[in-house]
Amino acid sequence: MTENIDKFIEALSASLEKQTFVKLTLGNYKGTEEHLQKILVRLVSTKKGTRLFFLYRSETRDTAKNYDLETGIALISEALDTGFKSGHLFTTTNDFQLDIGKKTKSRFNIGKPTFPTAPPIEHNREKTVQIDPESSYLKALGITDDNGRIRDRQQDKWRQINKFVEILASLVDKSELKDATKLRIVDMGCGKGYLTFAAYDYFKNTRNIDVQMTGVDAKSDLVDLCNGIATACQFGALNFVVGSIGDYEIGDVDILLALHACNTATDEALFKGITSKAGLIVAAPCCHQKIRPQIKPPEMFRNILKHGVMLERTAETITDGLRSLLLERSGYATKLFEFVPVEHTPKNNMLVGTRLKKPHEPEQFDRQIAEIKTLYGIEHQRLETLLTS
Repeated sequence: MTENIDKFIEALSASLEKQTFVKLTLGNYKGTEEHLQKILVRLVSTKKGTRLFFLYRSETRDTAKNYDLETGIALISEALDTGFKSGHLFTTTNDFQLDIGKKTKSRFNIGKPTFPTAPPIEHNREKTVQIDPESSYLKALGITDDNGRIRDRQQDKWRQINKFVEILASLVDKSELKDATKLRIVDMGCGKGYLTFAAYDYFKNTRNIDVQMTGVDAKSDLVDLCNGIATACQFGALNFVVGSIGDYEIGDVDILLALHACNTATDEALFKGITSKAGLIVAAPCCHQKIRPQIKPPEMFRNILKHGVMLERTAETITDGLRSLLLERSGYATKLFEFVPVEHTPKNNMLVGTRLKKPHEPEQFDRQIAEIKTLYGIEHQRLETLLTS
């Protein structure tokens, strides 16, 4: 195994020296970092000279770093020793594939080059996007201008839309829905429909899935606007309806979205997803007003939680933590991570529930939930009330 890793690193070093390097990917990660999936490496030109640009790809976010060539080579070698089981080096002369198996076995293969020329190494190359910027709904929603260019004031929104679709696609690929040819998606509290349109467009037109999607919002003017845009774009299986999250009957659904559903509307959306046995539930709550007034700080935290900002953060943590435990008690695996803000809030958590084939025993979660509520003097939590009523 060590011999083949050495050959791979030698090929990498030679390609950098001879300027034949195109790019490198490390995958099949089996290490200890929970969310890490891949490392993508390419060359960039910076003020300090040519550097190796590392993109660390995880389930929830990407992290980018630049290294000098010597350090970068050493880090790639270390990565292959500490968890990555495959490496693919692309050069203009050959492709090199390294596969590391069990019991110290490995393979090192050399093939014909995929790329006859190396790409430019300017640092600010345009990122790959999930959504076509020339899509007509983006113009109708004010994201792009008449020429399909992203408006200056909408750059953040454009990045957020693409990041959301990237995350949603990854969640589907890791769930029981990965091979689905049909999907029913409901977006509760869809607002102006930025993410609703993008999700429909991605699954329908990029992945060629038969999608039936509904956006639900209490504001009739937004619903009328979105239905008009959907009709103009000939999105026949996308519709918007007027309704509240608590009252709207979603029926059978594969994916339930509830982004920016304020306060207990998030709990009502989670309840709808749980009772419909949705394969995926994706929520991004933006405020946590019901738990904060109930909190009676434990004595050990009394002088910490007397500060409003600390009490606010604690209420947010407890609220979303309880929601996560209640989802797990209801047969879901959960992930809770920070997601870029897409509306007016300075910070958002994204809570994801993926339905399990074999649910966990609920008793262990009942004990944890009861202990947390007792510790902080919490008498009731909306999702728990809905699930037990």
